[in-house]
Amino acid sequence: MPHANIVGLGPSDAQLLTVGALDCLRKASAVFPCNAAPATIDYLREHGTLVENPTFDGGALLRGVDADVKAAAASLQRGGAALAVPGHPLLDFPGLPNLLHQFSRTGIEATIVAGVPRSALSAAAVTPLLPLPPTAVHHSWEELVEIMARLRACCPWDREQTHETLLPYLVEEAHEVVEAVDEGDPKKLCEELGDLLLQIVFHAEIACEQGRFSAADVIDALANKMIRRHPHVFGDASISTSQEQMRSWELIKTQESSIRHRNSLLDGIPKTMPSLLYAQRVQEKARTVGFDWPQAHDVLDKLREEISELHGAMQQRDDAAIREELGDVLFTIVNLARRCGVDAEAALRSANGKFRLRFAAMEKIAGGGATALANRSLEDLDALWQRAKEYETGQVS
Repeated sequence: MPHANIVGLGPSDAQLLTVGALDCLRKASAVFPCNAAPATIDYLREHGTLVENPTFDGGALLRGVDADVKAAAASLQRGGAALAVPGHPLLDFPGLPNLLHQFSRTGIEATIVAGVPRSALSAAAVTPLLPLPPTAVHHSWEELVEIMARLRACCPWDREQTHETLLPYLVEEAHEVVEAVDEGDPKKLCEELGDLLLQIVFHAEIACEQGRFSAADVIDALANKMIRRHPHVFGDASISTSQEQMRSWELIKTQESSIRHRNSLLDGIPKTMPSLLYAQRVQEKARTVGFDWPQAHDVLDKLREEISELHGAMQQRDDAAIREELGDVLFTIVNLARRCGVDAEAALRSANGKFRLRFAAMEKIAGGGATALANRSLEDLDALWQRAKEYETGQVS
């Protein structure tokens, strides 16, 4: 069986080539460089390696393009040949699984020879793993990851960030996506989704530098999870309703190693979620095991009961009881929204937006400015509110 080595060249600078990698390349019957810097190729030749011009496109091979994977495997079928790739093969070679599968099909035994990961040093910016195209050309996923690697190598602000310091930006970008959806602005939504994606790539790049996981691992984990949790799409299971799918989803989750240690069905819901959304997710989880109100009108009856208890607490002027009963009322309202097929968080967001528009209209009618409503009586404010509603419905111009 022919044997081939896949050798990491490190991040662009020949001086960062490991002793083990250089020794392996010297012993190879032929070395096929893949997107190596010209200076690195010259260095290899000067130090006794038999570098040959590849018959495949290096960038395409790194991406795992089938034709170039097959061409590379064909070149490496001669015994003792080596493929020299930038960085570390396991971290900087997205198409490695494709090449290894081709090796398996064609009977080639492979050895991975480690190299210094490109993301570990600022030298990564000298020669990018995947040459970036002009700005007018559509970029690929690999190029986005490459851009992030270069930002981490060259930009002081990007280099200083950690998982913890990025959290406020991640939350902010998620809220901006929600706002774009609410506004129905596809151009803004496209931009905000990109900003959110940047945060994901940013976190993945930091983890890659720490040797924990890469952006490719994030994609693999997500794809595998979607396939595993949709047996009716990718397997032979029979699921015909969304309720059946939710129950199946939760059952499959309980069998996954990452959450087997959980003590409760509710453990996977982040406690930092907005409270209305958290309440709705808790209730949805409970519903998967049948713990739910039979009908929406049953929730209305419960809501009347909770409001009555709140009224009693207010009459007694019991602050602790008022707080508790208000929480029960809100929780029940979320339950009612869910039973009516309404997202409580979105409903309240819409009400907030409506109030904000009407309040701004009141200020405009009153003369404009942040102080336009100051020192007015409640009767005047009520009258302005009614006029704002009339403007909103088109009853007056």
